[in-house]
Amino acid sequence: MSSMLLYCDVCKLMNILRTINMSRKRVAIIGAGASGLTAIKCCLDEGLEPVCFEKTNEIGGLWCYRESNEERDGLACVFKSTVINTSKEMMCYSDFPIPKEFPNFMHNRYVNRYFHLYADAFDLRKYIKTYTMVKMVTPADDFESSGCWRADIMDRASNKEWTEIFDAVLVCNGHHTYPYIPEFEGVKDFEGTVIHTHDYKRPAGYEDKRVLVIGVGNSGCDAAVELSRTAEQVFLSTRNGTWVLNRLQDHGIPADLVGVRRMWDLVPYGLRQAEFERRLNQQVDLEKYALKPKHHIFAAHPTVNDELPNRIANGTVKVKCNVKCFTKTGVEFEDGTTEEIDCVVLATGYTFSFPMVDPNVVHVDKNQVSLYKNVFPANQKHPTLAIIGLAQPWGAINPISEIQCRWATRVFKGTTLLPSKDKMLDYINTNKEDMKKRYVSSQRHTIQVDFITYMDEIASEFGVKPEFKKVFAQDPVLAFRCFFGPCYPYQYRLIGPGKWDGAKQAIETAWGRMLAAFDTRKVPVQETSSLGFWLKILVVIVVILGVWWTFI
Repeated sequence: MSSMLLYCDVCKLMNILRTINMSRKRVAIIGAGASGLTAIKCCLDEGLEPVCFEKTNEIGGLWCYRESNEERDGLACVFKSTVINTSKEMMCYSDFPIPKEFPNFMHNRYVNRYFHLYADAFDLRKYIKTYTMVKMVTPADDFESSGCWRADIMDRASNKEWTEIFDAVLVCNGHHTYPYIPEFEGVKDFEGTVIHTHDYKRPAGYEDKRVLVIGVGNSGCDAAVELSRTAEQVFLSTRNGTWVLNRLQDHGIPADLVGVRRMWDLVPYGLRQAEFERRLNQQVDLEKYALKPKHHIFAAHPTVNDELPNRIANGTVKVKCNVKCFTKTGVEFEDGTTEEIDCVVLATGYTFSFPMVDPNVVHVDKNQVSLYKNVFPANQKHPTLAIIGLAQPWGAINPISEIQCRWATRVFKGTTLLPSKDKMLDYINTNKEDMKKRYVSSQRHTIQVDFITYMDEIASEFGVKPEFKKVFAQDPVLAFRCFFGPCYPYQYRLIGPGKWDGAKQAIETAWGRMLAAFDTRKVPVQETSSLGFWLKILVVIVVILGVWWTFI
C-alpha cells in the first residue's frame, strides 16, 4: 500500500514537472559575447529556457582575439594590444565581481578570461550552440495571437538548415560588426594600401612606413600610438578634433571611479562641463596639441588614450586636418598641405545593422533605429523581441547589456509591462530630438547614453533603481557610499527582482579590490613630512588675512 502511494506521488510530481517544463518559454539568443552571455543568465534567473546561437566556435564576441578574418568569420575583434577603457569595478556584471588580482584596466585576454569565468560560474555553456548561425528571424504564422518567432538556423559545419519556433528573441550581435568606409576623391588611384581598423590587428608590416590614420576615436588613436613606435611617421587626420581623457585620475585612481558618481548631478550642467574641460586642458593643452575640438566635452563621445599626447610631443604622431583627396602616392589635406603616404588605416567607425531580423520589425537607416530605450521595437503587438547592447555609453557597456536583459526577460515572462505604444513612440521621438540638441551631428551619436541616467531609466522599469531615502533610513553609510562614491553596477542588485545578498558587501569592498590589483610589491612605509600640511595652513591664513585687509 505504501509503495503504491509512493508511486502515485512520483507520478503526480512527474506530471507537475512536465507541466512546468511545457510552460517554460523558449528564448532564442543571437550571439555569445558580452551581451549574449548575460542574456543566458538572465533567462535562467527568470525561469525561461535560453538557446544561444554563436556564429563562431568560441564565446566572448568582440573580446575573443583572433588573428585573421578567416578565424573571426568576418566579425570584428579587438587589436592584439587592446586594453579596455573602463575599470574592472565599473564594467563587471552586477552579481559577479571581477577577481581582485585582475588589473584595473584589463588587457583583452583578461576581459575574455572574465567572460569564461562568468560562463563557468553560472553553467552557461550548455545553452550555447557554437558554429551555428541564425539566418533570419520573422514573426511566426500565429504571431498575432502567440507573439512567437520563427528562426531559420544553419549549422555552419554541415550547412544543414532547419527552422525552430521561439517564444521570444534576444538579439545580441553587437554594433561593431559592419565597418563604415567613407568615399574619398582619388582613393581608387592611390597606390598604397588602405584598410579599416576592423581588419587591423598588430603593427607588423608597417615598419618604416609613412602611415595615415583617419579618425580620432578610440580605435584610431590606439592604432596611431601603436604604429608610431615602428613606423617612419604617423599622421593622424581629424575632421573635428576630440577631447582626450586619461584612464587615471589624480593619485593614479581610475578616472571612472571618480567621474561616474551620482553626486555630480548636484553640480549644474554648465559648471560641470566647464570644470571637466578645464581639468583636461590642465593635463594637456589640447589647442597646442592640435586636438581641441569646437564642440564641448559632453557634445560628443570622448577619446580615452594615455599615450597620444606623448607621441605628439615626440613627433612620431603628427595631427592633420581632414583629408581633401588622395593622389597616387599620398594625400592632400583641406588646409592645402600634402604628404607622401604608404599605408592608410581608416578608423571611421561602424554602421550597425540586424540582417538576421525581419526589416519590417527592426529597420535601420543611417544608424537611426526606433527602439524604446534602445531595446524594444514599438511597432510590435507583442513585446517578445529585444535588441541588447545597442548603446554607446559614457561608461561601461557590460552592466548596460545586463540590465537590459534583466528588464527584457521580465517583459517576456509577463511580470513587467511596457508602456502603451503611444508613450513609447513619444519617448523615442523626444530622445531623438534631445540627441540632436546635445551631440555633434554624426552617425556615431545616435545611440549615445549617459551611464547612470540610462541605467536608472531601465532600472525604474522593473523596480531595481536604488531608493536612497529607504537605503539611508536602513543604512546611512551604505547610502553615502552609493550617492557620493562610484556608481558600481552592484547598486542595481540592492533591491527588487534579482536582488543579490552580496551586493552590499561588493560595494563596501570594491575600493579594496581596486587597490589589491596594485599590490604586487610591498613598499616600506615611510614617515611623511608635516611641512606640506603646515604650508597649506599658512597659505590659507595668508589668504584670509589678505581678504580681511582688503575689505575691512
